Amino acid sequence: MIKDTLLDNYAGVEEVSSRLKIHPESVRRLIRQGKLPAIKFGNKWLVEKAALDQFASRYDPRPGNKATLF
Repeated sequence: MIKDTLLDNYAGVEEVSSRLKIHPESVRRLIRQGKLPAIKFGNKWLVEKAALDQFASRYDPRPGNKATLF
């Protein structure tokens, strides 16, 4: 039960890709490049929802447009 509550604050790659309207591999690329902060939980990447909200407010998925959290 505690585990479920803790994970409510995080979004998986699929949820992030849906929110940003990009392919899941593009989400993983943003994570690897350090543009989207995430933690590895087992074999899954998790993005804190507050960080996702902040990133999504500035993200433009069109080619050539760069967005970073920091």
